[in-house]
Amino acid sequence: MRVGFAGTPEFAARALAALVASGHTIPLVLTQPDRPHGRGMKLAPSPVKALALAHALPLAQPATLRDPAARAAVLAVPLDVLVVAAYGLILAPAVLAWPRFGCLNIHASRLPRWRGAAPIQRAIEAGDTLTGVTIMQMDAGLDTGPIIATTDVPIGPADNAATIHDALATAGAAAIVDVLATLARDGRVDALPQPADGVTYAAKITTADAVVDWRVPAVVLARKVRALDPVPGASATLGGHAVKLRAAAPRDDVTDAAPGTVVAVTADGMEVACGPSDAPTLLRLADVQPAGGKRMSAAAFARGHGVLPGMRFDTAD
Repeated sequence: MRVGFAGTPEFAARALAALVASGHTIPLVLTQPDRPHGRGMKLAPSPVKALALAHALPLAQPATLRDPAARAAVLAVPLDVLVVAAYGLILAPAVLAWPRFGCLNIHASRLPRWRGAAPIQRAIEAGDTLTGVTIMQMDAGLDTGPIIATTDVPIGPADNAATIHDALATAGAAAIVDVLATLARDGRVDALPQPADGVTYAAKITTADAVVDWRVPAVVLARKVRALDPVPGASATLGGHAVKLRAAAPRDDVTDAAPGTVVAVTADGMEVACGPSDAPTLLRLADVQPAGGKRMSAAAFARGHGVLPGMRFDTAD
């Protein structure tokens, strides 16, 4: 079949690589325009663009597909199906109706749970033990289209956004290849409407989301640290030093120290008081990353910055 592809980050590039290997003709790849990246803020291609160039695939980088003039050249390319994975642009109705079999989306959750921009992070943050990828027939809504296939991926207690991203990217690439094989063979795929029950929304991660609130329980903070690792990283400030929290775990011990207080510094890390005053808990920080520095053990950070019990992370109160 003539399979178009629209995607931008590494999650999407995994799927594109699988489509290249599957033998379908790929007459067009869409990805977002190059963005500034790194300390030098130089324009850099997306992972999808880099892969498309490596395989000499026809490439387009429109800034929008809502403008009729901007999408005219794109819609001139005949397609049987358009595969969409984390593209980042809204598809106008004319684009959804463009391919013969419509547009198929690879979404990083078990729909209808976690529709929206940040399904991986929100699933970990909420304490879900199961997530997955859904292949969906796209419609005009936000991740509301009929479900073609779902692949489950478990979330373990040590998983973070990076490990779940990689597992979902692999599962999504395999799933879309299977769905396209069925479509090529049968000329159709079965799709079921999403159930009305169980709908949740994965709002985009903001700078405010990344700030640690030491007044919530340790088990909740530990999930937040895993959900935001590696990007953008849960952020906190201790003794005037901004740090990202990279690895943390709740402790069984309790404390009467104020939230954000460093209760102990050991070879295993820093133990910090958190939780509401009527149910105090402890969070052990194992790894942190100082602003402008590299990830390091919390114990090494404490030694290097003179962190002692009784010091307190900045808090909102």
